[in-house]
Parts: sequence; C-alpha cells; structure tokens
Amino acid sequence: MRLSIRNQLTGTVVSVTKGEAMAVVKVKVTGTDIEMTSAITVDSAEELGVEVGKEVTLLVKSTEVSLGVE
Repeated sequence: MRLSIRNQLTGTVVSVTKGEAMAVVKVKVTGTDIEMTSAITVDSAEELGVEVGKEVTLLVKSTEVSLGVE
C-alpha cells in the first residue's frame, strides 16, 4: 500500500480496550520506552486482527500532532 504519510513507526500492541464502537489501542514503539495510543473502530480492530503482542505500523500525520507546554 502506498501512503503519503511519511512518519511511520513500528511497534508492538500492549493493550486493546474495546468499547461499543471504538477500540483504544496502545502500542510500544520499537526500540524506545514510548507508548502511543490510537482510537480505531471496533470493526477495524477485528478486521485487522489487532491483538496484544502483534507488531503494527503506526502512521502519524504531522498535521494531527499537538504539542502542549507547561
């Protein structure tokens, strides 16, 4: 699959919390202590076979990243 998203990271799923419509997926980025969280539909999570321990690719659009400073 060809994508225009340049920021692609690999990681391992550490948890999947399913609600009625959405699933919250936490992923540990390979080679770091960083965990990232993604919200996807439950249908997509099931269709993609997202489960704890599965290696995934995180796609991060630069326009979707927010920064807060204390």
